[in-house]
Amino acid sequence: MLRFERFIAWRYLRSRRQEGFISIITLLSLLGICLGVATLIIVMSVMNGFRDELFKKILGFNGHLFVNSFQQAGGLKDYNLVSQKIKQVEGVIAATPLIEDGAMITSDHGIDFARVRGLSIQDLSSRAFITDHIIIGNINQFQEREGVVIGYKMASRLGVSVGDFITLITPQNRETIIGNVPRIKDYPILAIFNVGMSQYDANFVLLPLAAAQAYFNRGQSVDYIEIITPNPNQAATVQQNILRYFRENNISYQVDSWQERYRDFLDVLNVEKTVMFIILMLIILVASFNIISSQIMTVKDKRQEIGILRTMGATKKSILKVFLINGASTGFFGVGAGFLLGIVVVKNIEAIRQFLQQVIGTELFPNEFYFLSQLPAVMDWGQVLLIVGLAFSLTVLASLYPAWRAARLDPVKVLRYE
Repeated sequence: MLRFERFIAWRYLRSRRQEGFISIITLLSLLGICLGVATLIIVMSVMNGFRDELFKKILGFNGHLFVNSFQQAGGLKDYNLVSQKIKQVEGVIAATPLIEDGAMITSDHGIDFARVRGLSIQDLSSRAFITDHIIIGNINQFQEREGVVIGYKMASRLGVSVGDFITLITPQNRETIIGNVPRIKDYPILAIFNVGMSQYDANFVLLPLAAAQAYFNRGQSVDYIEIITPNPNQAATVQQNILRYFRENNISYQVDSWQERYRDFLDVLNVEKTVMFIILMLIILVASFNIISSQIMTVKDKRQEIGILRTMGATKKSILKVFLINGASTGFFGVGAGFLLGIVVVKNIEAIRQFLQQVIGTELFPNEFYFLSQLPAVMDWGQVLLIVGLAFSLTVLASLYPAWRAARLDPVKVLRYE
């Protein structure tokens, strides 16, 4: 019987001259579903790409885990011993003692505010994300000369380059014979980096650890220890390993993960992605309403044929299946076409961007604003399957009511009056 029902459903899908308007509505429904699915796949993939690129930069400049003292004001005094022990924990690649504080930064051409980060030359050299993006100068004399490394945006705002001096000013007072005065010290610029993210290129100054301890009056302590793991997504496992090691050795320090430190930022991205997903699903929902309209019109147009089929022995269940298959077929071809279109666009999105730039003569996603030389797109196959499944389910659900109406038609009344 299913073969018979498929045959009837396929005949109803084919266009006839007197049914041209219904066929146009069906075609528009198919195109709407296709564009909705493709748009959803493309937008979600681009958002995944932006998210991955963003966190590559954040986690390239920062660590994955952070060891702090419960009493942060006191800092970590035995940081050398603790960092050496942490390096022995399974899953730890590097443990970097850091000092980080704010300061005013001035030059002969400008004034700015900066986050000053103090670290050793060994730890700076191991940060390939920074050292690979040095555009002027080098870090060979970072420890000996007590020089600084700054971002190119900060250098541009201050009007300085390698070899020039900048002045750091902190409100943390020092006592002198004339009273308390702010700490002021000049440092030469040894190198300038460009990591491609405004937050770091415009706001951070890197200073040797010993110089930062002296400048911020930290003595022989640091603010925290930054830990690098093989995989940021598995940092929680390493975090538990470190906490277990601390408990076994009576070390009372806390360990925070990058997910905990950037929780607010992650929540914003997740909310944005969810809202975008819901909004774009409305496109598919609207296309599904078109399926309802076309199916209702088809049922109305095929009332006589339905009556004849019923008198020939077709059951209500068979008529229901005919119109379910009819509507589901529209959804199947629309979702399939959208799936293929979405994959093709995602795989060639950078070439498409370049083509559109040439056509309209305007740069799309300029590097100075988005800090990306290419438009990123990462396809999450679980997400794609969810989109395809939801879209097809909506089209099947949209076919239920018209199919139910067709199955309820009384063949006696239909043939008597029509």
